[in-house]
Amino acid sequence: MSTVDPRHSIFPEWLRKGLDGLYLVSGWLAGLFLIAIFLIMLALSAGRPLGIDVPAGDDFASWAMAASAFLGLAHTFRSGEMIRVGLLVERFTGRTRQMVEIFALLVGSAAALYFAWYAFDMNVTSWRFNDLAQGVIAMPLWIPQIGFSGGLIILAVAMTDELLHVLFGGAPRYEKPPAETAEEVIERAMQSGA
Repeated sequence: MSTVDPRHSIFPEWLRKGLDGLYLVSGWLAGLFLIAIFLIMLALSAGRPLGIDVPAGDDFASWAMAASAFLGLAHTFRSGEMIRVGLLVERFTGRTRQMVEIFALLVGSAAALYFAWYAFDMNVTSWRFNDLAQGVIAMPLWIPQIGFSGGLIILAVAMTDELLHVLFGGAPRYEKPPAETAEEVIERAMQSGA
């Protein structure tokens, strides 16, 4: 089986850099929403004993949590940190393994595209009907839904990108190379929580 260099892309260099930048920005936004959750929760906790009310703090924290979770998906996938059951895939080598990877990426891409489409549709529907949050602050719901639908759209792009890469003979970029030293095995086991 001939494979292309895993760093090689079927896309032009400007598009490859743009896609990788999109995944990185998505990961950074997820991190910023984590910081927002921390600050909101800190304000809520510190404000209670002082009699300071943070209007709709719980709503904003939950919206930030959803945005953080979904915006982080593509970056997590491309970094090889997404939970993946490799028990079956790792048993194969060569062309058979490539076909199993393609099948898994095809199913994953189809699922991501399906959910991204309906999340986007929900976002547009909320905007069309001017759907408002039922909390203390009547915020248009399409605004916090952008993190949810945007994260799913970026994940669908990342999975389709990877599917095309593997279809054209590339090795999956989300796979980490095998550990070479005992220390590396221990470090990976500690990071995974195993």
